[in-house]
Amino acid sequence: MPTQLRTRNILAAAVLTAGVTFGATAANVDSALDKGVKRVNKAQQSQQKIDNIDNSIRSSEREYRGLVKEVEGLNVYVEQLNKQLAAQEKELVSIEASIKNVTLVERQITPLMLRMIDAVDQFVRADVPFLKEERAERVEKLKRMMGRSDVTVAEKYRKVMEAYQAEIDYGRTIESYRGTLDVNGQQREVDFLRVGRISLMYQSLDGQDLGVWNTVNNAWETLDPAYKSKLMAGIRIAREQAAPDLIKVPVAAPLAAN
Repeated sequence: MPTQLRTRNILAAAVLTAGVTFGATAANVDSALDKGVKRVNKAQQSQQKIDNIDNSIRSSEREYRGLVKEVEGLNVYVEQLNKQLAAQEKELVSIEASIKNVTLVERQITPLMLRMIDAVDQFVRADVPFLKEERAERVEKLKRMMGRSDVTVAEKYRKVMEAYQAEIDYGRTIESYRGTLDVNGQQREVDFLRVGRISLMYQSLDGQDLGVWNTVNNAWETLDPAYKSKLMAGIRIAREQAAPDLIKVPVAAPLAAN
């Protein structure tokens, strides 16, 4: 065989061999690319799953931290409530004890108030006869009040103490008021002047009759006309028609206590 022909056959075989090899490689590359694309897709899908799981974990973690803080806050609140409940229990015990004491005091104070009212009544009857009707009516109101169930014990006690205070105030004040009095067998309108409890005098409206209460005899007596100007000055002072000043009034001699 000629050399030129043999060389051509070799080249043809080489070309054929190269073509076969190239075709095989292209097929492998396509297959490899397909597999790579599939792996990439799977990887992307896996990454998406991982991202979703991570987001879920982070969301759960945030929710967990929020719940932990809420639980801590609730624990503090519960602890505070327990302290308040403990304090309220102590206060309840104290209130129950106070209620028992109030009931006991109420049973004891009612008889005391009744005795106080009787004492005021006796005192008004035996005292200098000024504002007799007004003071007697005050005592009667106290007696009626003690029988009422719609008035609290505290209110009853307050009223009794007010009556005592009023009687105390009479002993350190000066007062003038108008009223009627039996003068020489006739009912006459007169002006009374009370100076504490040491002197009670009167003057008729025409200024002709003067009198003073005698605590020794428990009766009215005619007052010396020399006291007329002093009596009139006292009336003006009591009515705030004149400035306070010293006045001379008749005073009964003190009696020895029995």
